[in-house]
Amino acid sequence: MRSVPHTTLGDTDAAIGRAQQAFESWRNVAPGDRARLLRKFAEVVDAHVEELALLEVENSGHTIGNARWEAGNVRDVLQYYSAAPERLFGKQIPVAGGLDVTFHEPLGVVGVIVPWNFPMPIAGWGFAPALAAGNTVVLKPAEVTPLTAIRLGELALEAGIPEGVFQVLPGKGSVVGNRFVTHPLVRKVVFTGSTEVGKQIMAGCAQQVKRVTLELGGKSANIVFADSDLEKAAATAPYGVFDNAGQDCCARSRILVQASVYDRFMELLEPAVKGVKVGEPGDEATEMGPLITAAHLGKVASYVPDDSHVAFRGSSPDGSGFWFPPTVLTPPANHPTVTEEIFGPVVVVLPFTDEADAIRIANDSEYGLSGSIWTNDVGRAIRVSRAVEAGNLSVNSHSSVRYWTPFGGVKQSGLGRELGPDALDAFTEVKNVFIAT
Repeated sequence: MRSVPHTTLGDTDAAIGRAQQAFESWRNVAPGDRARLLRKFAEVVDAHVEELALLEVENSGHTIGNARWEAGNVRDVLQYYSAAPERLFGKQIPVAGGLDVTFHEPLGVVGVIVPWNFPMPIAGWGFAPALAAGNTVVLKPAEVTPLTAIRLGELALEAGIPEGVFQVLPGKGSVVGNRFVTHPLVRKVVFTGSTEVGKQIMAGCAQQVKRVTLELGGKSANIVFADSDLEKAAATAPYGVFDNAGQDCCARSRILVQASVYDRFMELLEPAVKGVKVGEPGDEATEMGPLITAAHLGKVASYVPDDSHVAFRGSSPDGSGFWFPPTVLTPPANHPTVTEEIFGPVVVVLPFTDEADAIRIANDSEYGLSGSIWTNDVGRAIRVSRAVEAGNLSVNSHSSVRYWTPFGGVKQSGLGRELGPDALDAFTEVKNVFIAT
């Protein structure tokens, strides 16, 4: 067990002041030089991938396989955005009487607030494009998972990122995170977390007309049509929802199955669920680890009381730890497990009749982050993809995140987009200059 001192309000203000002072020089670093520093940062992270992965196992209980991917994702995102400073193009716009050009200019100090479920990658999705665009960053990790963020801050300095440009401030959301919202020198807040807190941050930022990017909750649908590869759909479904013990806003926690193949799908799903290996995070063979805290375990368990609609369950260790087995429910359509984000290894399976019914059920949610569509009909795949209200969809796959493509939600799943080639637009202002000739 490690303890980390919380950053005070005074220390937060001092860090923001340092970030503002560093911004004046960082924004003027030549694009090629800023690119080289980000590439060096990526190289240093790459040299410490195993150290970061082992630290993440301790930090958040992630499986070692997942943690290696997460550390590698930080490296890859830094590498990807290291190309951005030299490609931050403006435009020349044809006008009468002169020359008109646009510039993408950095905002200033950016506050990044990171959740506990994916501490490393989500941090990188915020700080890498922000730094590439010429901003400075103050980053607040979640209170229960600060270790890897602190280490990334140390590695940034080791790579040559100047003092004050990227600072990690562990502490309470009510102190550090709230100060990002209220401090006038913080020009943008990037938040990933619950919809409830996201609304509060958005309301606070509105007081200063401050920019905000929000990635919030989800209740994503995994839609399985009768014409799909049913064996593959069933075999992969557990990994679309139980990865990271279901503590994933992109989790496909509602499986919608066409009624004509519902019984067969359930027959195939049961051995797939029971085959998920739940165990110690450091074990190379483990596919799912424990939940993050005792309090969160209690929240997840509250959705599955003794009289709940359990179809079948997987197994989990009996010893100490915040263990909860992979669980499949078949509740009525209006049950809380169908409509609320459980954020644990619990999935509901619902039947649908036809394409229109599947779309109706999928869209019957306040959320719209991700989802999957299983079909061998290309036309149907396109029709349903266009009709489902979600920011990220996969056909015959459960992949939500690729760092070279946009990521974000609709409805109450968020505001704005992260990752992909256009991410720097969210960290810059467009300035227009007209020169009379």
